[in-house]
Amino acid sequence: MRITILFGGSNKERLVSVATAQALHQALPEADLWFWDVEDNVHVVQSKQLLEHGRPFEDEFKPGTRGKPLAQALDQARDEDRVLVLGLHGGSAENGELQVMCESRGVPFTGSGSASSHLAFDKIAAKRFAALGGVTPPENIALADIDDAFAEYGRLIAKPARDGSSCGLIFVNARQDLVAVRNAAKLEEYVIEPYVAGVEATCGVLERSDGSMMSLPPIEIIPGEGNFDYAAKYLLKSTQEICPGRFSPEITAALKEQAMRAHRAMSCTGYSRSDFIVSAKGLVYLETNTLPGLTKSSLYPKALKAEGIEFVDFLRDLIVLAGRRAGK
Repeated sequence: MRITILFGGSNKERLVSVATAQALHQALPEADLWFWDVEDNVHVVQSKQLLEHGRPFEDEFKPGTRGKPLAQALDQARDEDRVLVLGLHGGSAENGELQVMCESRGVPFTGSGSASSHLAFDKIAAKRFAALGGVTPPENIALADIDDAFAEYGRLIAKPARDGSSCGLIFVNARQDLVAVRNAAKLEEYVIEPYVAGVEATCGVLERSDGSMMSLPPIEIIPGEGNFDYAAKYLLKSTQEICPGRFSPEITAALKEQAMRAHRAMSCTGYSRSDFIVSAKGLVYLETNTLPGLTKSSLYPKALKAEGIEFVDFLRDLIVLAGRRAGK
């Protein structure tokens, strides 16, 4: 199969996608590069364009330059026996829409399939399935009940039901924050939960080409300025990500087990990363990412390194699994 890195996408996580593609390309220098732009066109990209690009990436193309519509690019991938290594995050790249377009054409791609991607991307449904799988999520609060919930809990957290958790995140610490949640909920559905105090943790799950499955070392996250939002995740140098996390052996084992349970509950394949709060009352599940970031500074590659797994070996296994799933 001909390896092709697909990156970009039409959503607000494009910049992270470009950084992921850079790391993927350095590990797989023989791969072709396809950039998916905001107008749903796919462009062939040269190595220098990716590795020495300016931002936004669309500026790399001359005015009037047109690529192929996404559907035509996927037809080409099928005809040329390509396997797509997905350097994508959020939106239709992660909610199962791209995946079902590939599956309908028999195009192999890395990561989870359309059904599990769609499920994990929907935080309300994902929490329900995770709970059925033996994981403990926080309760859901209806928008109509937000005032009573704030009075009861004192602090709440609200996030888009179907988007990256760090995008659109609202911490409800005062009554005026309730207005921000109501305004945001007019534009898209929001998940509202009691704020859970504790240590933020994340744990990856990895499937290998030999059929084995394992949990990676959990990571402890200490956000700069207190909250692990978009700024803390991608912009603040004060955020600390400690891998392996400084958890007790019992908490470490529990995080690994719960991440595995979440992975299986949503029928994820290849790899995933689940986020938790280590609270005084135990582990609280937040969400599962089916396309976690793979930049040089991302959490999943740090866990791979701590486990002694080379990034390129991880990618080669994903490619084998992708081909096997597509019958290649």
